[in-house]
Amino acid sequence: MIEHNGNQLSVRGQCDLLDLTRSVVYYTSQYDNGDDLAIMRLLDEQYTQTPCYGVEKMTEAMHKRGICIGHNRVRRLLRLMVLEAIYPKPRLSIPDSEHRIYPYLLRDMRIVRPNQVWMTDITYIRLAQGFVYLIAIMDWFSRYVLSWELSITLEAEFCVSALERALLMATPEIFNTDQGSQFTSVAFTEVLKNASVAISMNGKGRVFDNIFVERLWRTVKYEEVYLKDYTGADDARRNIGRYLRFYNDVRLHESLNYHTPAEAYFGRAVDVTPAAVLPSVTISA
Repeated sequence: MIEHNGNQLSVRGQCDLLDLTRSVVYYTSQYDNGDDLAIMRLLDEQYTQTPCYGVEKMTEAMHKRGICIGHNRVRRLLRLMVLEAIYPKPRLSIPDSEHRIYPYLLRDMRIVRPNQVWMTDITYIRLAQGFVYLIAIMDWFSRYVLSWELSITLEAEFCVSALERALLMATPEIFNTDQGSQFTSVAFTEVLKNASVAISMNGKGRVFDNIFVERLWRTVKYEEVYLKDYTGADDARRNIGRYLRFYNDVRLHESLNYHTPAEAYFGRAVDVTPAAVLPSVTISA
């Protein structure tokens, strides 16, 4: 909004009208965007290898790669990438203070059938220039990816869109999320309540409740994202969509007794019910 040339008012006068300090107008970032993007790529690769690393270890890992970077910059970039170390800590994610937090419903529950529990998470996807965010909604029992969306921002709308498309396929008994602001938002929770889905949210110390989605992100990145250099969001959408179809319908899972997620979810090519063939999952206290 500040005009440096061609305005009768000086920059000082324009700043006074807008209640800005002149230092804001003349501030130049110490790091350019391209530099940040290059480091974000390395942080993403390091996190995929060692998701238990916090800010200090991630900083040291960057130092070992020859990158001079401080803790504050690593912390800022990790937050931008929605990456948090997987280890028990007081708060796994930061909810919006105005949003309602729902109780955790999975304690001591055995997950034995499709559509018993769904879960979701968001991850960072790098592009040749820039990045996008990917959300996936997954059936806990079968690991089947019911829907996914890409977005250039972390607004709740793309999460709501993915949820609405998943609900066109089926309705889960319970939907479990972390306490991120996208999932505690009224827009997201109202869709679940209108579908009569019980809402469960991870509490303190529930460090491994999103472990299956974390494994999905690791698989997607090693088998798809890191092998390519997406030219833009549309290129990422085409390739990730192709890969997730492969993941659901073709890729065998050892944890599913070498069935595909689609076979486990729909019961195709299984002689008896999936609950009898596949190992059940019990959520410990």
